[in-house]
Amino acid sequence: MMTFADKGYPGAGGSVRTPFKRHRYRPKPSRRQKAVNRTHARIRARGERAIATLNGWKILVKLHHVETNRYSG
Repeated sequence: MMTFADKGYPGAGGSVRTPFKRHRYRPKPSRRQKAVNRTHARIRARGERAIATLNGWKILVKLHHVETNRYSG
């Protein structure tokens, strides 16, 4: 399963995809790298919005608490 992460996970490798990051002494990202970063951001935004919507549903929060208590004991 491919996972899209933010710039905080450099070198994660495997199926984890991170955007191109500009380093201090390197040239600015190319047009291609900028396009890849924009596409990456669009994909991540959909996931972030979906998670935010699910977190707003109180029934899922209650279910999470029930499951957490079920496995913590």
